[in-house]
Amino acid sequence: MPFSADLSTLDKLRAHEGKEILLTDWVLMDQKRIDLFAQATDDFQWIHVDTERATKSSPYGGTIAHGFLTLSLLGNFYEQYLNFPFTDVGLNYGLNKVRFTHPVRSGSKVRGRFVLAKLEDMLGAIQLTFQVVIEIEGQDRPACVAESVVRRYFQGEKKS
Repeated sequence: MPFSADLSTLDKLRAHEGKEILLTDWVLMDQKRIDLFAQATDDFQWIHVDTERATKSSPYGGTIAHGFLTLSLLGNFYEQYLNFPFTDVGLNYGLNKVRFTHPVRSGSKVRGRFVLAKLEDMLGAIQLTFQVVIEIEGQDRPACVAESVVRRYFQGEKKS
């Protein structure tokens, strides 16, 4: 069952440092999503888009999602689930570490599990470092493990 911690104030956010703050709903990684990602990135490697060849030749018995497609779900998860009403805007600052630990077969479902590993104060902003695990429904090993860094700017502050 998905959940999101109460992060409605900066003090409540600070109290969750080091704790799990979010478990998302499942997201279907179907072939249509994989094909659209291939079109957007010009990454048409057969293991992602050629269902006939992948069924015959892939060690996974079919097509798999691009690792970067799986990783790209983080933006949607942040937007959909993590609301910080005391800030105006958030920006992806980067990734400290990413590992794609298990392929995501077409037709699988994935979800995100987020731990707020670190909160740092900045001038006019806060920087949040999340330990993120992208789980695959029915699999013991996750699809992706990442350390994601986001900056949230306070309302009315100039962004430079």
